[in-house]
Amino acid sequence: MRKIFIVDTSVLLYDKSSIHSFPENDVVIPLVALDELDRFKEKKGVTGESARYVNRFLDDLRKTGNLHEGVELENGQTIRVALEGFSEVPSGLNGDDADNKMISLALKMTREEEASVIMVTKDINFRVKCDALGIKSEDYYKDKIIDKEEKSYKGFISIDIDEKMKDVIDLFYEGEDVTEDIEDIVGRRLHPNEFINIKCGSQSLLGCKVKNKIKNLKATDKLEEFIGIKPRNREQLFALNLLCRDDVPLVSLTGLAGSGKTFLTLMAGLDGLNKNKYKRIVITRNIQPVGRDIGFLPGDADDKMLPWIAPIIDNFRQGTGDQDLTYFEVMRRSGKIEVAPLAFMRGRTFSDTFLIIDESQNSTIHELKTVITRIGERSKIVLLGDTDQIDTPYIDSLSNGLTIVGEKFKDQEMAGHIQLQRGERSSLSYLASLIL
Repeated sequence: MRKIFIVDTSVLLYDKSSIHSFPENDVVIPLVALDELDRFKEKKGVTGESARYVNRFLDDLRKTGNLHEGVELENGQTIRVALEGFSEVPSGLNGDDADNKMISLALKMTREEEASVIMVTKDINFRVKCDALGIKSEDYYKDKIIDKEEKSYKGFISIDIDEKMKDVIDLFYEGEDVTEDIEDIVGRRLHPNEFINIKCGSQSLLGCKVKNKIKNLKATDKLEEFIGIKPRNREQLFALNLLCRDDVPLVSLTGLAGSGKTFLTLMAGLDGLNKNKYKRIVITRNIQPVGRDIGFLPGDADDKMLPWIAPIIDNFRQGTGDQDLTYFEVMRRSGKIEVAPLAFMRGRTFSDTFLIIDESQNSTIHELKTVITRIGERSKIVLLGDTDQIDTPYIDSLSNGLTIVGEKFKDQEMAGHIQLQRGERSSLSYLASLIL
């Protein structure tokens, strides 16, 4: 049975393809949503691109039919623009607010239409108001791959086995290929670049699925010699393995504050720079201010970005001992280190580059796609973030770009993901992350 979906502006701005994403159903775009789109068309980045795309698409539809009456697409979906029904805003709500006008439209259509009417919005408060008024409402689910955080891909698996199966560990360290045996123990095939930790009493096995074989992690990767730092826990060892491998150009790291995501990544990037694997390190992040916007900060683009990359600078000081940042400034002026807002990445190509995207959990998958598709030859991109600390409206721990990249790339040989689970900044920092 066909449904009627009233699509909010937040959905159209979040994903430009959302306008095509309701096959065999009817899509209604409120006129006030078009007015809101118009205010975003000059904006830089994905949001402005989405606004312009939807406007152009609707303009093209005018050539094939009347938008007020409805135009049918090839997927069986119809699109129409609602021109009236905005005057019955419920008492207690501001009648001039665009969201409230859409609520008025939804109430009118719910009464008059035989088909099920559903409001689709990324705005949580909008959905709450709809529910309070008896209006069916939904989030835009197209990008959500998992429905619970517990199901998110960690990048590793840890298993305890009994004495009867410990021969697998012995054979593994003797150089035998026990991949099938280990996957039988796990109960599934391991993903490419997924790590495995099998424990049996005092014995343990640490391996990584590389190509079609589980390789000995300790025997093949002398990480202390490679970049001069020692991992403090198992997950940091896994992360360093991915950061230092040339055959894994895409790495995503998640974890709580102080787990070492930024420090490990920066040290791996600096080592690659010193060994001439890369010609520069580029650091970027989504600018999601708590107070003032970046435009109010003085100086050029580099100067404006410095407050946002303070965590990177802190880790640079710790890793290099450069307390006065003399080395950092020399590298920045010579182009060896570059800082840039995420919104300015469109149209660029990053070859021979170690690209760090900090606070990736505040980016949508569409913003991250824009950057990942900029990567050229001999480059590596690392996405960092804590999915429990999201400051961007309309995305959450399941729909943010960092989570989606980890899930969508887990079956790809060119990508690896690790969820760091323990804070190593200090005992107090780790305790605070657990109990506060």
